[in-house]
Amino acid sequence: MNSTNDEKVNLTAEYHSYMTDAITHSVMLDRDKCKGCTNCIKHCPTEAIRVRDGHARIENKRCIDCGECIRACQYKAKKAIYDRFEDFADYKYKIALPAPSLYGQFEEVNDLDAMLSALVELGFDDVFEVARAAEMVSEYTRKYLERNDSLPSPVISSACPVIVRLISIRYPLLLDNILPVMPPIEVAARVARKEALEKHPELSDEDICVLFISPCPAKASYVKNPLGVKKSAVSGVLSIGEMFFKMRAAMKTMREEKVQAQSGIIGISWAGTSGEASALFNEKYLAADGIENVIKVLDEIDNGNIRNLDFVELNACNGGCVGGVLNVENPYIAKARLQTLRRYLPVSLNRMGDQRLDSYEWDSLPEPEPVSKLSDDRHEAMRMMREIVAITHTLPGIDCGSCGAPTCRALAEDIVKGRAVADDCVFMMRDKLLKQCASLTQTEEKGETT
Repeated sequence: MNSTNDEKVNLTAEYHSYMTDAITHSVMLDRDKCKGCTNCIKHCPTEAIRVRDGHARIENKRCIDCGECIRACQYKAKKAIYDRFEDFADYKYKIALPAPSLYGQFEEVNDLDAMLSALVELGFDDVFEVARAAEMVSEYTRKYLERNDSLPSPVISSACPVIVRLISIRYPLLLDNILPVMPPIEVAARVARKEALEKHPELSDEDICVLFISPCPAKASYVKNPLGVKKSAVSGVLSIGEMFFKMRAAMKTMREEKVQAQSGIIGISWAGTSGEASALFNEKYLAADGIENVIKVLDEIDNGNIRNLDFVELNACNGGCVGGVLNVENPYIAKARLQTLRRYLPVSLNRMGDQRLDSYEWDSLPEPEPVSKLSDDRHEAMRMMREIVAITHTLPGIDCGSCGAPTCRALAEDIVKGRAVADDCVFMMRDKLLKQCASLTQTEEKGETT
């Protein structure tokens, strides 16, 4: 994959390990730009970042590619990794999968056909709107909820890969609550490939390249590390931010529109908060956005405090997918534009047809990821836990982040694991220096009196 620009990035041995471990991530750190300011550690929802030796470090197993560190870093040291369209030039047939949030990026463009035609102008052979697949998934979800009365309540949407990873790491008891259905990006890729092979029998599946135009880095990670499926039908992930400028230039010189939009209000509404949930035609739902709000909702569900709800839609980004870090427009402005675009559209243009209900379901359920496990040996883990609690009580408890860890408890855990020392806490170091100064003063005073 390529980074967001052509500058040479300092990839340390740690970063290489980070990329080649079990999970291939789409968020990277440029150590040359990192100033060690600790701002990112305060925004990471899984405590995956530490600042050591003046630079941030990302723990592979804890990272969920939410992009919050990218949003928070004022030095641009955190970057999203995605593909470039030029990397797929050798494929005979290229299909674009534009995310619904793409439509809200263009000012004074109220024609969906013009946006989609710009993709063909740029070299794509076909376009399959992810909004179409979203309408199919909405219909499937309605039927799934109707035929499964014994589902754990509430059912949690699986559309956002950040949420699925977050639950796997922090809320393993809620894994059974996740809707076991493929996200629209995956459904769109599979249907697009099928339609292309039917229209062009001379092609093979290997000739076809399906590229998702994404609002966030989490989708790029999903393609490399599929959730619920063995292998994704998506070939690569492009950035909305990069494609936006190319599309805008293409629309200015385009003479005729070549593609007709085939999505309705339901599909386009998936770009914003409550778009998925409202399409179920069921008032017993909750929709939340922003990773901090999402965690609060998951805490309540995990504690059994949320009842009488059938469905919960959670979006890691503020405003929903329009808030992804790979977009160019303010999420609320983009959402307002989408409302204008929806005005004259039908409710929905896409149905499941004669496809089996189980054709939309996951191949396997996600498993818990015990990233907080202290040791494989139970007795050793208990000993370490007691030590962590004891050290935590000696720390100031203000969670300032100056030590390079997000909380005092996280620092205590790092100390027990041998990744930090107590003197990393500036308050502990200050108290130690004050005691040493007092001791030296007393020694000097005794020397003078003798």
